[in-house]
Amino acid sequence: MLRGASTDAERKLWSRLRNRQLEGLKFRRQVPLFGLYADFFCESANLVVELDGGQHASQTEWDMNRTKVLQEAGIHVLRFWNNEVLENIEGVLAEIVRIAKGTTPHPVPLPVGEGTVLQPERQ
Repeated sequence: MLRGASTDAERKLWSRLRNRQLEGLKFRRQVPLFGLYADFFCESANLVVELDGGQHASQTEWDMNRTKVLQEAGIHVLRFWNNEVLENIEGVLAEIVRIAKGTTPHPVPLPVGEGTVLQPERQ
């Protein structure tokens, strides 16, 4: 969707991404990439953020192909439903930062002697 017809969710997310407000990350919107338009793109993190509304439920194959094209170019793609942005903007922003900064949440360490580190089973 191009700028003139932005959804409420796009406007809300853009209001939080623009002008390097999110951890100093520079996002652009409606960026042409490989013949597609990405909703939001952060070049320094090689990250595209796409927002999906109800119409996307019927175009999952189209969205999967778009994602595949971007991923094959080395770009990480995050997809959120519009209602996620409207109802949980802080959670959406936290996930964007986590992926953009390449961080993972660290669990609170257990007291010494408690808990066990499990190794994945090898097959």
